Amino acid sequence: MALSMTDNKVLVEATGLSEGAARLFKQAVLVVVGIALLTLAAKIKVPMWPSPVPVTMGTFAILTIGAAYGPRLGLITVLGYMLIGALGFDVFAGSSAEKYGLAYMTGGTGGYLLGYVLATLFLGWAARRGWDRSVLWMALALLIGNVIIYVPGVAWIYHIILAGAFDPAKYGSVWEQTMVWGLTPYLIGDAMKLALAALLLPGLWKLIGNARA
Repeated sequence: MALSMTDNKVLVEATGLSEGAARLFKQAVLVVVGIALLTLAAKIKVPMWPSPVPVTMGTFAILTIGAAYGPRLGLITVLGYMLIGALGFDVFAGSSAEKYGLAYMTGGTGGYLLGYVLATLFLGWAARRGWDRSVLWMALALLIGNVIIYVPGVAWIYHIILAGAFDPAKYGSVWEQTMVWGLTPYLIGDAMKLALAALLLPGLWKLIGNARA
């Protein structure tokens, strides 16, 4: 059964060039395309005041790339994205000429960026075990991946609030403000993105299978 295997191909390995220099060229192109997609997804955003973190398509892109690329290529892609951002390029959701690079990465979104790296590894691991071939298993992998993003993200928001951003006039406790800033505004949107990604990967696998039939 596919779900018990550890050597399943991930989606990008199932099509196109797979040997020698051609394979390396294909991987380089995929990394560049992945970074471009992550940048574009980060710029599709809706501010969620008072939270310092907007709703974006970033989580959808990260989880999808992690599953489609596998753990190794997915990690290279997301680390490349982070490196470009750390160098000061405007690739993140709220980076700008005034706030960019490491200054931005250690701000409100810092924990979520760490979560992106961890979630990419997990989704790649899950795809290697065939979870991306089934809607239900893919949904479970995406749910876990979302939790992996939220844990360091919310923890970092809590740290920022505790360090001096707590507003006792509006919130009863640091944790209440943390939930409002870092979790509750995003749950519905993330559920919709999760459902879309859970349908996308198995659907693409089905198309590949039909094309080869």
